[in-house]
Amino acid sequence: MFKRKTKNGTTAIDLTTINEPSSVITEQIKTLRTNINFASTDRNLNTVMVTSATLGEGKSTISANLAIEYANEGLKVLLVDADLRRPTVHKTFGITNQRGLSSWLGHQIKDINQVIQPAVGNLYVLPSGPKPPNPAELLGSELMTSFLAAAGEKFGIVIVDAPPILPVTDSQLLANKVDGTVLVVRQNMTQKAVAREAVAALKRSHAVILGAVLNDVQSKRRQNGYYGYVNGYYSDGA
Repeated sequence: MFKRKTKNGTTAIDLTTINEPSSVITEQIKTLRTNINFASTDRNLNTVMVTSATLGEGKSTISANLAIEYANEGLKVLLVDADLRRPTVHKTFGITNQRGLSSWLGHQIKDINQVIQPAVGNLYVLPSGPKPPNPAELLGSELMTSFLAAAGEKFGIVIVDAPPILPVTDSQLLANKVDGTVLVVRQNMTQKAVAREAVAALKRSHAVILGAVLNDVQSKRRQNGYYGYVNGYYSDGA
């Protein structure tokens, strides 16, 4: 990924799906998008949460690239930064984070459309907003439930970049508010026991687990990391 200057002078991160549309990484993101589409044949998948077991596994990068690919498919896409503790989406797209999701959930603004910002093509971004004192309470609220339902009807798909599952309860509270969840795990970082614990936490939250993304896979032919999607990746014998 490469940094660039946006029109307003802020520094953003160019995503691989934009800069390298024919790369292995972009092809894997397209595969992820396709597999999620296949998973929606017998259910509505208007809202999809992307999370990870712990910090540093690449969930936000995958969320942003996946949102770009859905927008490239022609859908009107909303990328929601629901990581109210460690937001990154505004940095990725070089937009302001002075107001956002937390501002609306905290009743500091009345109309959430005021903080939904256009990003690239058909993609719109809802930044997290300032860090609130009560992230879990806001994300677990009925107001968040109604927002996701309304956004799912207004947009072709809503991608929710959620906090990691294990450090905090935020994503467990979100899990039953979305139509499906994708879990990101990182090769040579995520321990199997930790991954199983994350899956168990999602199941306790009544999440619909669509599958897992194995991130930063290394191959002998290619040294750069890339993503692999595995439906039902975890099993008792994993």
